[in-house]
Order: sequence, then C-alpha cells, then structure tokens
Amino acid sequence: MDKKIDTRRSWPKGYEPKEDDTGEELSDRLGLLETILKAKPEKKASTDIFKVMATRRSTRKFSKNPVEKWKIDKILAAADTAPTAGNFQGFEIFYISDKETKEKLVKASNNQPYVNTPLVLVFCMNPSRVKLDFSPKVIMKFSIQDATLAAAYSQLAASALGLSSIWIGMFDEEKVKEIIGTELRPTSILCIGYPIKKRPAKLRRQLKELIHVVGKKD
Repeated sequence: MDKKIDTRRSWPKGYEPKEDDTGEELSDRLGLLETILKAKPEKKASTDIFKVMATRRSTRKFSKNPVEKWKIDKILAAADTAPTAGNFQGFEIFYISDKETKEKLVKASNNQPYVNTPLVLVFCMNPSRVKLDFSPKVIMKFSIQDATLAAAYSQLAASALGLSSIWIGMFDEEKVKEIIGTELRPTSILCIGYPIKKRPAKLRRQLKELIHVVGKKD
C-alpha cells in the first residue's frame, strides 16, 4: 500500500485491516457495499439469483477449510443491503472468530456440533435503532424482521460464493447473550463454510399447495 491505514477510522474490534493488506482489500473494507456495486462479477460467484436460491441447501458437514476474507466481506456486505424498517437497520451482527467461543455456542445451541464452523455469525435485534413512532411491540417486531432479513441475505450471498450454511434457530438466548457479551436478543446463528459434499437441490411442494389467491368477494 502507498498510504498507511488511517487508525482514526472506526473499525470493528478484531476486524481491523492490517498494514500488509493490499490496496484492493483495504478498499473493500472501507466501503463494502460501494465496492460490490462497482466491481465486476466474480468468476467464483454465481450471479444468477434464481439458481442461487434454488440450489441452496442446508449443510451439517463442513470441511475445515477457512473462508477467504474477501468472501466474508461480501457476506457481511450482503447483510448490510437487506431491507429494514425505515432503513434504520435494527440489528447487529456478532462475528465469532475464535474456537473457544464457537464451542460454547455449540453447548448453548442444544449441542448441535455444526455450530462450530469456519464462519459463525450471530444476528441480534437492536430495536433502539428503529426511530419510528410506533408502540414498543411494533418496534420489536420490526427489529426481529430486520435481523431475519439480514441473515437471509447473508445466507444467499454465501451460497452464491460457493459456500454452504445452516441456520440455527434453537438455542438458549440468555446463554448466547452471555457468550458473545451483549444484552441484545439473538434471533439466529448462521454457520457458514465449505461443504464436505455438495447436496442436490431439494424438491418443494407444488404451487397449488403454497399459493392462495384472494380475489374480489361477492
């Protein structure tokens, strides 16, 4: 790099760029969303959103291969693009980077071993960010939806990048809060990595069992 990293910038603790990061990598970290919008399609990523959705499968057996930093950046940026109530983004993401914390999360998640994967993201509600004039109950609902959409966008991004994931919804909320050090309520844990074996797309129910058309009433 020609210039030293400006340490006055606000970086998430543990996710700061290093002095030996290339200019391209640092550019990604400075503005993930802007970089993605301007970048050419990645050869290693699928740009067919319908194929990404149709072929995404939950995985419970992951390889130990680490997820590349540029892919993590894009997965986090995908969460940032998710629609939120009033664009207030009523959620936070906790990026779990150490083995001990992952092992604790396994125990807090009904001993589901696949919680310990190369990339673990805990999505939490933060209703205090939603500055709308509604009742606390409605604001809480908005925040749950915000966090859920963000996790879903990250999951699709991971699939587009050739990764697999599993969505964890069964866990002890209080234990998870204690483990990651927050008072924010967790809504889901997204575990991402390279699958040991790619699984084929799974058949879904027929549209007539899914769609209910509401027409004009007499």
